[in-house]
Amino acid sequence: MFLAPASAPTAPAVSSSVLLAATYRRLAAACPALDVTCAEPSSSAGQGWIDGAELACREDFLNAWLEGHAARIRTRYAHEPRPDVVASRALHAYLWSAAVLISGPWYLERRVPRVSPRDLRISRTSEAYEIVPASFSCLSDDPAAGLPGVRVLPHEEALRAELRAAVADHVRPLLAATGPRVRRGPRALWGMVGDDLVSAVWYLGRMHGDEARGVREAEELLPSAVSPYPGGAAFRTLTTRNGREHPTRTRLGCCLYYAIRPAEACATCPRTCDAERVRRIEDGV
Repeated sequence: MFLAPASAPTAPAVSSSVLLAATYRRLAAACPALDVTCAEPSSSAGQGWIDGAELACREDFLNAWLEGHAARIRTRYAHEPRPDVVASRALHAYLWSAAVLISGPWYLERRVPRVSPRDLRISRTSEAYEIVPASFSCLSDDPAAGLPGVRVLPHEEALRAELRAAVADHVRPLLAATGPRVRRGPRALWGMVGDDLVSAVWYLGRMHGDEARGVREAEELLPSAVSPYPGGAAFRTLTTRNGREHPTRTRLGCCLYYAIRPAEACATCPRTCDAERVRRIEDGV
């Protein structure tokens, strides 16, 4: 009797979490300001880590996180910060890092991950982060489009809408928890989120050698106010004495760094005039 040859074993499909983990390693290598490692799927935060859900629902964890930031401000700047300054600085650090981690895969590979607050962890003693990669959305021509749990979207604008929603859904519980500490209302808080999302995409462009693309992508992502974000990217151009043009924008929210170093307000702070911005560019500051 004839026996058909045994079929070669089928290689298991690569999971969405494995693909995202590879993207995050690539992202971390290119972004020196981002200290992040990947954790195993379904793992829990270990000793020394607080996840975003715990920050939002446990006041003792929120207090410990803010005290850690206050201690670092004291050490780094020899300055005793007000409680609202500590809360603003800590929130800004979280928002920017979360924005890079959610927008980074979109910028690099047109994949938008859904990162739950429980899947983003913050070190209790440093500014390091740990992320649990999970599922993502992508376009139909992505090789990962057929993987289990991967959501396929019809076009680029749908992917941008998903990115805006993914960031908003991730940070919403923390905004509710920190709002009273920051002493700002919803519009100002969402202004901070939009600022840090735009800043993250702009940063990704610079770190990958194409600032113009980063600016363009940020403007397409937030062309104007799109709920819950109260304003758009709103870049403009500054020209230095050598005739070179440089993009800039003015933040809608404020991280209150000027309250620690009054003479060194951020380059995109409403307190920093264009003449000062040009001076810093020309001086390489």
